[in-house]
Amino acid sequence: MTLPRPAASPATDAAASLLADLVAHGVRDLVLSPGSRSQALALAAVRLADTGDLRVHVRIDERVAGFTALGLARETGVPAAVLCTSGTAAANLLPAAMEAFHAGVPLLLLTADRPPELRGIGANQATTQPGMFAPWARESIDAPVPGESGSGDDWSGLAIRAVAIALGADAPHGLPGVAGPVHLNLPAREPLSGEPVVTPVTPGAAPMPARGEAVVLARGPRTVVIAGADAGPDAEEIAHAGSWPLIAEIVSGARFGRHLVHGYRALLRRTELGGAVERAVVLGHPTLSREVAALLTRPEVEVIAVRHGGEELDLNHRSRPAASVVVAAPSNDDDRAADRTWLGAWLEASAAQAVDLSERAPDHDGLASADSATRRDAVQAELEAVRRPLDRELLVDAVWRATWPHDRLVFGSSRLVRVADAVLGGKKIPVHANRGLAGIDGTIATATGVALASQAGGAPGVTRVLLGDLTLLHDVGALLLPPDETEPRLQVIVGNDGGGTIFDGLEVAQVAPAADLDRAFYTPHQVRLEHLALAYGWEYQRVTTRTALDQVLTRPVGGRQLIEVPLAR
Repeated sequence: MTLPRPAASPATDAAASLLADLVAHGVRDLVLSPGSRSQALALAAVRLADTGDLRVHVRIDERVAGFTALGLARETGVPAAVLCTSGTAAANLLPAAMEAFHAGVPLLLLTADRPPELRGIGANQATTQPGMFAPWARESIDAPVPGESGSGDDWSGLAIRAVAIALGADAPHGLPGVAGPVHLNLPAREPLSGEPVVTPVTPGAAPMPARGEAVVLARGPRTVVIAGADAGPDAEEIAHAGSWPLIAEIVSGARFGRHLVHGYRALLRRTELGGAVERAVVLGHPTLSREVAALLTRPEVEVIAVRHGGEELDLNHRSRPAASVVVAAPSNDDDRAADRTWLGAWLEASAAQAVDLSERAPDHDGLASADSATRRDAVQAELEAVRRPLDRELLVDAVWRATWPHDRLVFGSSRLVRVADAVLGGKKIPVHANRGLAGIDGTIATATGVALASQAGGAPGVTRVLLGDLTLLHDVGALLLPPDETEPRLQVIVGNDGGGTIFDGLEVAQVAPAADLDRAFYTPHQVRLEHLALAYGWEYQRVTTRTALDQVLTRPVGGRQLIEVPLAR
C-alpha cells in the first residue's frame, strides 16, 4: 500500500526554519542518528548539506553521534549539533552531555519528542524528555509543538538563544564565558514530513561570549602555573609573563616553552620546591597526578582558577575563580630578583628530571672499522636497536615525535596517558582528551570529530588517537563510518596489553585476590583487532618494534588506520 504524500507539515516548516537559523548563527556541523520522530529535522539537515551550508555526519549509534559532535565542537570552539529521535535514543546522548558540561564544550542536543498529550500515558517510544539533561545542561528548553500558534514559525528564536547560551554569551545560570551543552527538546505532531520547504539560508558567525573581568596577579608570592586539560597556550603565556615555573599536563596543549618543568611529580614532593609554593594559577582541569591535587587542597596555598567547565575548581575550599588573569609588571628590582631565583630553582631541578628516549646515534667509526670484531660489535648494536621491542615509554615517545602543529593528538583515559605525562618533553602541538570526567567513553568518536573538523576544507594534517585496548573496545561502534562520507585521516594507535592494567597501580591491586582483580577490574579479553579492523573497513597494522612504528606513523596517511602495539602487562 502506498501512503498518501502530505502536502504540508508544520513539523517540516519548523524544522527547516530552526536549522536555517542555526546555520545563520554559526553552526556548521550536525551529527544525526536516524529515527522516525526526527524525520523532519533530518530531511531539513540533508537539504542544507546538499547546498553546502551544513556538514552532516550520520551515525547509527546515538552515543557515538554525541561524542562525534563533542569532538567537532572541541576542535572548532563552535557549537556542534547532535540530532536524534525520541525515547532511549535521547538517553544515549547523556555521556557526551556530561563530558561537555564538565569540560566546557559548546554542544546542542536536539531531541525529537512526542507531543505533550502522548507523554505519560504509555505511548510508544515516549518518555520524560524535557529536562532529562538538566543537571548538566546550561539550559533545557521544551519547545512548543509546531502548528499550535498558527504562524508556522513556532521554533523561531530558539537557535540564537541556544547558540548564545552554549557559548556562554548569554548565561542564565551566572556562567559568563563558560561554554557547555544546551538541550532543545522538539515535540511534533503528525504528519512529520511534507513537501520540502525552501528556506533562505545565510551562513553567519556565532556570537562572541561575554567575558568577566580579569584578575590582576601581583608579584611577590612564590607562584606556579598549572595547566590541566584544555588549558591551551594561555598557560604558557602567563608563566612567561610572570617568570614562574609551568607545570603542564600532557593533555593541556601547554607543554612547551622555556619555563616548562620536567618531572613535575617528583619536584612537587620536594619541600624546598613543591612545599614552598604559596600561590597556584590553574588553567584547564588538572587530573593526571595526585601531587597536583595534593597541592591544590593545601589550605595555605592561594589558588586562582580560571573557570573553564561547569564546576569551579575549589579543592581547598578557598580558591578564587577567574574569567582570565593578567600578570602585573614587577614593581621593583626585589620582585624581579625573587621571581628569577624561584624560577631558577625549579628549572635547575627540572633539567635533572628530563627523560631522553631518543635512539643512540649509529657508531659510524665502528661500522667502517677494519677490525672485524669492532665492526661486528657495531653491527650487532645496530641490529639490537632496530629490533628493540616497544614498551609504553617508547610507544608514547614515537607518537609524540611523529605529531606536528598541523596534526592533532587525542589521548584516551588509559594507562598510556599517565606514562606520556611522566616521560614526554615539551612540544607545541594541539592536544585533546576527554578529561572533564576522565572516562573512557567515546574516545574514538571524539577523535573522529576532531579529525573531521581540523581537516575540513582540505586542511592538512593527521589526527592520532593513543589509547588502550579497553578504551578502544568501549567505543568500537565509532569505527563504523558511512561509505558516502569523506574518510578522515585518522590513526588509532592501540597499546594492547589484553586488559585494564591501569588498575595494577591502584589500591585495589594491593588488597584484592589476583583472580578477583582479573575478573572484576583487569577484564582480560582475546579480541582479534585485525578482524575488527577488517569488519569496519580500516587498514590494520601490527607493530612490535620502534623502527616499524616510526615507519607506520610517518608514512603518508590516506584514510583510517588501526595500529596495534602489543604490550606486556
